[in-house]
Amino acid sequence: MPMPMTKEQAHQLVDQMPPQATWDDLMHEIYVRQAIEQGLADSQAGRTKHVREVRAKYGLPE
Repeated sequence: MPMPMTKEQAHQLVDQMPPQATWDDLMHEIYVRQAIEQGLADSQAGRTKHVREVRAKYGLPE
């Protein structure tokens, strides 16, 4: 489970966005950050599969 975002982190994220940023831009940034953090947590916890295993599952060449 990813770490919750702190108010400080939320403020920093908003402050780094351009002045013309939209709500959709902000939601995208939050989504991307959450996806990256979840992927890193999965990797650190050993919840990953080798690319060969995934390709074999879907019948894709290596």
